[in-house]
Amino acid sequence: MPIHFIPAFTDNYIYIAETPKGAWIIDPGCADPVFAWCAEHQRCPSAILCTHHHADHTGGVEALVQRFRIPVYGANQRIPQLTHAVRAGLLALDEESLTVLAVPGHTRDHLAYVWKGALFCGDTLFAAGCGRLFEGTAAQMFHSLQQLARLPGDTAVYCAHEYTLSNLRFAAQVDPENPIIAQRQEMATAQRARNAPTLPSSVTLECASNPFLRCHEPALIRSANTFDPDTGDDPVRVFSTLRRWKDHFS
Repeated sequence: MPIHFIPAFTDNYIYIAETPKGAWIIDPGCADPVFAWCAEHQRCPSAILCTHHHADHTGGVEALVQRFRIPVYGANQRIPQLTHAVRAGLLALDEESLTVLAVPGHTRDHLAYVWKGALFCGDTLFAAGCGRLFEGTAAQMFHSLQQLARLPGDTAVYCAHEYTLSNLRFAAQVDPENPIIAQRQEMATAQRARNAPTLPSSVTLECASNPFLRCHEPALIRSANTFDPDTGDDPVRVFSTLRRWKDHFS
């Protein structure tokens, strides 16, 4: 089924997933570009799915609900206009079945949605990166990312921000001998030059080139210990060090 990109703000993506029975809006940080898409395509959305409560993912929910009178799915009442609180497991919607995953780390109650080989992961997994730790712990985010890494390799990764080039610069710093990173940089640079998204990625590609999914690899262990010699080789500690390094990387 078609999945549409709607750019928002400076680097957000809102997604619309079309189904035979409806259309789902995923992480609507603002409403106006969604209204424009619906008018252009003559579609009325049937539901809103939110991965977490941050305003750049939920700022358009209220206006969309007022216009379309549609249900809102998310973790809890921190999602505005929430009508259906969901937990990890299966979710039936518009005669379709989605898998909901609990992926704490960026926030304590972050969710991801898997549907027909597509992963909508909000600010947990990015192309070549991962989200900052605002509420969760490094251990929580590490295990959330490992959960996503165990999805089928051909799963398409739809994250919520266009951070790929900056993430790849960091990946090249910490994993400089990885040829896949250089290949991704070349491709992503060309994509952004024509204002095209660098997404979706895939689970296979992320497992091969995303440093935050490869914290068990000797190259990443060495890099983490150059930044903080007390890191050691425990993958969670390696992840924590790489995440702190990325927080200050420019």
